[in-house]
Amino acid sequence: MAGRLEGKVAIVSGAGCVGPGWGNGRAMAVIFAQEGAKVFAADKNLDAMTETLARVRELGGEIAAHQCDATASAEVAKMVSACRARYGRVDILVNNVGGSAAGGAVELSEDGFDAQMDYNLKSAFLGCKHAIPVMIEQGGGAIVNIASASGIRWSGAAQVGYAASKAGVLQLSRVTAVQYADKGIRVNTVVPGQLHTPMVEVRLAKQRTGGDVEALLKTRVSRIPMGFMGDGRDTAYAALYLASDEARFVTGAEIVVDGGMTARCD
Repeated sequence: MAGRLEGKVAIVSGAGCVGPGWGNGRAMAVIFAQEGAKVFAADKNLDAMTETLARVRELGGEIAAHQCDATASAEVAKMVSACRARYGRVDILVNNVGGSAAGGAVELSEDGFDAQMDYNLKSAFLGCKHAIPVMIEQGGGAIVNIASASGIRWSGAAQVGYAASKAGVLQLSRVTAVQYADKGIRVNTVVPGQLHTPMVEVRLAKQRTGGDVEALLKTRVSRIPMGFMGDGRDTAYAALYLASDEARFVTGAEIVVDGGMTARCD
């Protein structure tokens, strides 16, 4: 199945990672390049993409790095324009920027709630806003938004801003998919569950268990019927299908990647 994205140009936002290993953005950039895409990798922190770039270049793939704050409209517009200037088109857009903040409706501050909406939902909106006109002009494209199981179920922690914003990503995708279906633009969503990514060690363990990584991993695994956590590569393979021509008749859909967690009734 190699070459599933041969000849395609893909923007992957949030292509960096907070540490070594397989975060969602890094995995998508690497696997897309492995499948033949020219990858335009964007992140607010260029240093976070060092390993991403190295992995792609080791396998002989094509990748370009671009610095972008995905919550700033002018910067997102510049990202899309820079990709088009370099490669001539934008076939695939992956809106991957996001992250959680702890706290329920009482505990989370208003500023914290607004920040979660910007980070997780507005970033996807801005990516669509600036990429879709290019895709219309060229005759089509594929957008993959990354949501979260927290957007469809209680996932073990009160993080109301994150949950609400990721639920918003799902409906943003559906509405946009229907609106632009007749323009040859497909919009779909990957819904990852509780993965073992570098963010678990660097950020989540501090938020949830006072830095005790093993305690957090044990709690997360206990919720998963399959008994283990996936990683960013599992998200990436779902995104690969949705971005590829194999999914030519798929739009407004979601692929849940969670080891069965959200299918449980308890």
